[in-house]
Amino acid sequence: MTPANASPRSLSRFFVALAAGLLAVVGFADLGGGTAEAKEKKRAKGAAFEYGCRVQAPQKSLMRRSFLKPDGTLDGIKHTKAVRYLSERYGHVDTEGTMRWNKQRAQTQTKLVRFMGLPVTVHEKIAPALKCVEKRIQATCGGRYTPHAVGGLRTSNTYRGVEVSNHLFGIAIDIDPDKNPCCGCVDPWPSNPICKNEGPVFKRTALPKCYIRAFERFGFDWLGHDKLEDTMHFEFLGDPDRIRKK
Repeated sequence: MTPANASPRSLSRFFVALAAGLLAVVGFADLGGGTAEAKEKKRAKGAAFEYGCRVQAPQKSLMRRSFLKPDGTLDGIKHTKAVRYLSERYGHVDTEGTMRWNKQRAQTQTKLVRFMGLPVTVHEKIAPALKCVEKRIQATCGGRYTPHAVGGLRTSNTYRGVEVSNHLFGIAIDIDPDKNPCCGCVDPWPSNPICKNEGPVFKRTALPKCYIRAFERFGFDWLGHDKLEDTMHFEFLGDPDRIRKK
């Protein structure tokens, strides 16, 4: 509201101030729209596809290091949530708990595929992602590393206690264990000479970084980042229902 007895000069100042205020409001509205646009661009970028597969990161809640306490013991609640998620999507793995979450067995949903020319059995849901990893490696690694042995599905658990190996679900693969050891595992793994190399974990594996990045680009987690430093091991922890375009 304008002052009743305002002079022309005062009125002029009043309307200038009013216009500035309106401009500020519009500016903030535009800023909000810009933020929304930026968020949409970020979301769209996260939904990018390469070689027919979605570019996605592994889910942190499924990573082994997310459900281990600082003292190395298992956080039972977090571990159970992760195993349930995997069971519901891939099938049970012959434990009473996983059978409650999915009546179908994970092992019956696997298929034999080829990775870098080598046969490996994996869950059928992640087979497309593994193929996209292969294409990415071929495009970015330039023949810097040639695998000689690849392992996938297992029918017996390799972890001690209640922890469940993702090999049982058919979503993990090991590449050349003799060259890429698990330096933090039980004997005889730490006796591999490469485990004595100091510095970043990349010095304790024969795998080039382009291999690791290719796996991580399509939802796989590398256990070289884990406390175990299991450098041979990759496991798909992305969303299996979002690998391909619907």
